[in-house]
Amino acid sequence: MKATIKTQGQQFTVSEGDILTVNRYRGTEKGSKVEIKEVLAAGEGASFKVGKPTLSGASVSATVLENKRGEKVIVFRKKKRKGMERKRGHRQELSVIKINSITA
Repeated sequence: MKATIKTQGQQFTVSEGDILTVNRYRGTEKGSKVEIKEVLAAGEGASFKVGKPTLSGASVSATVLENKRGEKVIVFRKKKRKGMERKRGHRQELSVIKINSITA
């Protein structure tokens, strides 16, 4: 069974056993269980259902495999002929999750 979920401001189409990298879930550690209630669509073939905007009673359960930080992104700003330069770095906090089950 496949499902389209919305989590951490992003949408993903997932099936059981998939591994995703999403923005960090606050307060979770390795091995924590996460329940995703915002299921936009679920099913396959004739049993495919689409929510308006979400399916009531549907959920996706996942396990946090690890919490990590993403690659460093350098933000460099410069104004010509003004002598202004600014260099900043950013590393996004990420969670790697594995989809355990989908209930629709």
